[in-house]
Amino acid sequence: MEIGAALLQAARRLEAANVAVPRLTAEVLLAAVLERPRVYLYAHPEEPLAPAAEARYREFLEARLEGRPTQYLTGRQEFYGREFHVTPAVLIPRPETEHVVEAALETARGARRIVDAGCGSGILAVTLRLETGAETWGTDISPAALAVAAQNARRLGAPVNFVACDLLAAFPDASFDLVVSNPPYVPDRDRPGLQREVRDFEPHVALFAGPTGYEIYERLVADARRVLRPGGLLVTELGFGTYGRVLAMLGDGWRDARTLPDLAGIPRVAAAVRR
Repeated sequence: MEIGAALLQAARRLEAANVAVPRLTAEVLLAAVLERPRVYLYAHPEEPLAPAAEARYREFLEARLEGRPTQYLTGRQEFYGREFHVTPAVLIPRPETEHVVEAALETARGARRIVDAGCGSGILAVTLRLETGAETWGTDISPAALAVAAQNARRLGAPVNFVACDLLAAFPDASFDLVVSNPPYVPDRDRPGLQREVRDFEPHVALFAGPTGYEIYERLVADARRVLRPGGLLVTELGFGTYGRVLAMLGDGWRDARTLPDLAGIPRVAAAVRR
């Protein structure tokens, strides 16, 4: 089968299955199989696929039709202009999380020691290390996630220190200038309504916080207050509609608590300064 015909056939199947952006998905999967940029597909539509490549493409397509996210098939996702390796052990990086980076760079550019609590694939820790040059740490409760984060740090040339622990339990008091986090914030009751790709394939330990969805926020705020130096900053991603209750947690021991919106005007990040 030729490249052009394979893409057309795959896009039609994906569209029939209501997969978002079917043509783009077909192209991304085939480019990954061929280990070529997508532009190569446009330039060589009449090139025949080798039998092994055609078989591999069929495997990718069937897995995507079953709901497996494209990023877990290709093993790649861009974040803040850099390509990160991802596996089913980590959440797929979302563009919304870039607002955490932007808020941290805007309000804590002079931070000398940074920690990413619940680092997953390492997108925040690696990005902030490369953008600021500060000593940076990443934590996660999942050893498999830490392995992915360490691989990303090595490949991107970011000397980040990783440690397995629950949030910030491994660190002494008043030891950081900046704490960043994209914590689990989905309440258990919302599980049935999640997109199939998220509910069935992304790691639940990184998604679900507990019955209310605020359980990790509560512990993160307490832990951050303990490990931040006076004047240090906490920057955390917000789930939809969570900003009021999270801001209420940032009372005693904090000042200048505020939210920052995403491009749609939705509160996406909360930030506060430790007194």
